[in-house]
Amino acid sequence: MPVSLVQLPLGDLASSLQEFFNAATEFFRHLSEVHWTPFGLALLCLLGMQLARSWAWRNVLQAAYPGKRVGYTRVAAAYLVGSGINAVIPAHAGDVTKVFLVKRQIPDSSYPAVTSSFLVQTVFDTSVGILVLLYAFSQGLLPPLPELPHLPAFEVSFWASHPQTLAIAAGVLILAIVVGVWLLAHRVRRFWARVRQGVVILSRPRDYMRQVFAWQGVGWLFRFAAFWFFLEAFGLQGSIGNVMLVMSVQAIANIIPFTPGGAGAQQALLVATLNGPSRAAVLSFSVGTQIAMGAWSIVLGFAAILLVFRTTDWRGLIKQAQDEASREDEGGAGGEGAGSEAATPSSA
Repeated sequence: MPVSLVQLPLGDLASSLQEFFNAATEFFRHLSEVHWTPFGLALLCLLGMQLARSWAWRNVLQAAYPGKRVGYTRVAAAYLVGSGINAVIPAHAGDVTKVFLVKRQIPDSSYPAVTSSFLVQTVFDTSVGILVLLYAFSQGLLPPLPELPHLPAFEVSFWASHPQTLAIAAGVLILAIVVGVWLLAHRVRRFWARVRQGVVILSRPRDYMRQVFAWQGVGWLFRFAAFWFFLEAFGLQGSIGNVMLVMSVQAIANIIPFTPGGAGAQQALLVATLNGPSRAAVLSFSVGTQIAMGAWSIVLGFAAILLVFRTTDWRGLIKQAQDEASREDEGGAGGEGAGSEAATPSSA
């Protein structure tokens, strides 16, 4: 019995990935059918989205450290590098690198403050994400809940078929976060003060709406336009309903990112929901868009890491981020100001 329980999800995951690779092969076979003008516009919109979100984060950091100059170029470069790493490694490993690279640019900054400043963006993202999902469900764009367990995607079908396991896993995750925060709060006396420093802009609603919320809204509009142009590039109709559906599917597939970008889950959901000339056309759009977004993120991240940070060792950056966070945590337990002193950046 235990063996079969293990084999089932692993088999589903393998099937999900196999579906993605088969669709990728089909996409490359029909690559000449892509309309390149809207495709190029979609990529430019994705860059615009990243730059707008980077400016919003820069404003959050400037509010947290008003006495220091927070340069936009390096914040944007860090954002691009982290996004490129996220396109290769699941579980948002690139977000750790974003925080690490930005912290190195602000003297005497701390990881709790920089991390909490990065999380300020989740206020907008969560709000808009919920609205998009509500729209998709209310318009009948997504498959009904009883059909989810039967979709050929491990991330969707496994959790939909095991709601009790999902509830337990979510509860354990929340408990682990609460315990981790409690331990940190007791080990580092200035932890909460630093966290509040990173989110200080939320205490100034007018500044938040003008400097953060508005720019994230611009980024969201760029993202919306990018998917519209991707639909047109692959011969599908660009419409509000189709774009909202694609964004909803992407959000669902990335809730539990077992694979980079939710590969496999997105294809299963889109084939089940998106209306197109044929199943092959929908798969070509889904896989082509996912490959294009991932490759574009990698190209932009590589350009940023080479031109701005003068290195190509992204694995070394991740390791440095982990080591430096550990040193700051250990130093913070020994004294009031040890965290900043222990976080002397090493060369990348």
